[in-house]
Amino acid sequence: MLNRVKSVMLMTLLGLILISIGGYVGGQNGATIMFIIALVLNFYSYWNSDKIILRAYNAKELIESQVEELTELKVKALFLLSKKQVQDLFSLVKELSRNAGIPMPRLYIIPTDVPNAFATGRNENHAAIAVTEGLISLLDRDEIAGVISHELSHIRHHDTLIMTLAATFATAISYLAQAAQWAAIFGGGRDNERRSNNPFVLIATIVIAPLAASLIQMALSRSREFLADASGAEISGKPLALACALQKLDSYSRRKVIPHAKPTSSGLFIINPLAAVGGYATLFSTHPSTEERVKKLHEIAAQKNLF
Repeated sequence: MLNRVKSVMLMTLLGLILISIGGYVGGQNGATIMFIIALVLNFYSYWNSDKIILRAYNAKELIESQVEELTELKVKALFLLSKKQVQDLFSLVKELSRNAGIPMPRLYIIPTDVPNAFATGRNENHAAIAVTEGLISLLDRDEIAGVISHELSHIRHHDTLIMTLAATFATAISYLAQAAQWAAIFGGGRDNERRSNNPFVLIATIVIAPLAASLIQMALSRSREFLADASGAEISGKPLALACALQKLDSYSRRKVIPHAKPTSSGLFIINPLAAVGGYATLFSTHPSTEERVKKLHEIAAQKNLF
C-alpha cells in the first residue's frame, strides 16, 4: 500500500514539473502540444513494447505445443540447454502463474550466457517473460522460481503501465527543457526574453527539471522492484532462494554485459544488465542495491519463518 501511495505522489510530482516548464516555455498551449507529442510516442511504445524489446534481445518463444514435442537435437539447435531444462522451465512458469492468479505469460529464452530476466507487456493478458540461457544454467530450481515469481509480480501489479506513464511525463519534460534551451540561445519574443533574463529560472528549467524527472523515474522503478521482490517471495514461498538468485545475478552482471543492453531498457531486467559498464549507466541506476533487496528478503523470511 505504501509503495502505491509513493508511486501516485511521484507521478503527481512529475506532472507538476511538466506544467511548470510548459508555462515557462510557451504557456499552457506549449505545454499541451509537447505533452501530446510525448503521449503519442509513449502510447506507441506501450502497445508495442513487448515486440520491440523481445526483438531487440533476439528472444525465442517457447510455445506449449512445441515444448512437448521437443527433441534433444532440436533444443541443441536453438539453445545451449538440455531438453529437460527447457521443459522444466515451462512447467515451472505455468505452476507459478497459477500461484500468482494470472494467465500464464508467453515465455521466451534469450540466447546469451549472461544470467538475467525481464517481464514485458501491457497487461496480464498480453504479457511475456524472457529469461536468458545463462540464468537457467546458473540457478537451481528454487532460485529460478524466485526470479520468475518476481517477474510475475511485475505483471500482476501492472508495473509496465506505471513506468510507461512516468516515461510519458519525463519525455515531455525533456522536450520542453530542450525547447527552453534553444529559446534562450536564439530568443523568442518578449515573454521568453523576460523569463530568460532570470538565470535561476533558466537553470531550473534546462538542467534541474530534467534531472529531477530522471530521479523520480528512478524512485518509481526502485519502489516497484522492492514490491516485486516481496510479492514474488509470496508467490514462490521462497524469499531466501530469490535473495540467493539476486546475489548470483548481481555478481555475474559486474563482470559481463548482456548483449544489446541499452540504458532505456535496463530498468526492465531483474538486475541492471549494464552494471559492468559503470559510469553513467550505473550512476542513475533504476535498481536499488542488491544488498538492500537481499536484506529485505531476509526480513520477510524471518517474519514468516520461511527458512
